[in-house]
Amino acid sequence: MSTLNKGIEKAEVTLKWDPSPVGEPDNDLDLIAATYEADTLAGKPVYLVHFDSRSPDGTITLNRDSRTGQGFGSDEVMTLELERLAERYTRVVVGVAIQQGGGRKTFGEVPHTEVQIREGYTDLVQDDFASVAPSTAAVVAVFARDADGEWRLQKGLRGFDADPNAFTALMGT
Repeated sequence: MSTLNKGIEKAEVTLKWDPSPVGEPDNDLDLIAATYEADTLAGKPVYLVHFDSRSPDGTITLNRDSRTGQGFGSDEVMTLELERLAERYTRVVVGVAIQQGGGRKTFGEVPHTEVQIREGYTDLVQDDFASVAPSTAAVVAVFARDADGEWRLQKGLRGFDADPNAFTALMGT
């Protein structure tokens, strides 16, 4: 279907945070993308993209993965080539989960967290996780196809109290 309303074609999600103090367990945050078909709008996604993985068709990739938050600039970067996704995929949910290996840690306990979502040079979302400070995981964006088949961003942070594995089952709800 042809339309003059151009949707989001390619988005970049960046995540940054400060490392933990010396002697404390590492602050390890992970970007996760979950892809859904029209008949699987909630529950288990068709596939997940996270550290050590990418989408089967190469349309969603994690370009940078940090386990400590050390270094300059963004600690994790994910690229979503939405315009290349097969038509059967109608929703992509992007979330952030804190690894809980060193004990329970929340966004409020990780200093200087920030997520940014951009399309080209346009900022679509920028957030510091303050609204979900007691949470251990959060949905940061939902990309969904509209009636014309164009990708649109549904903004809004939603916090969860779940470890990364449990979060992947909850993030599409």
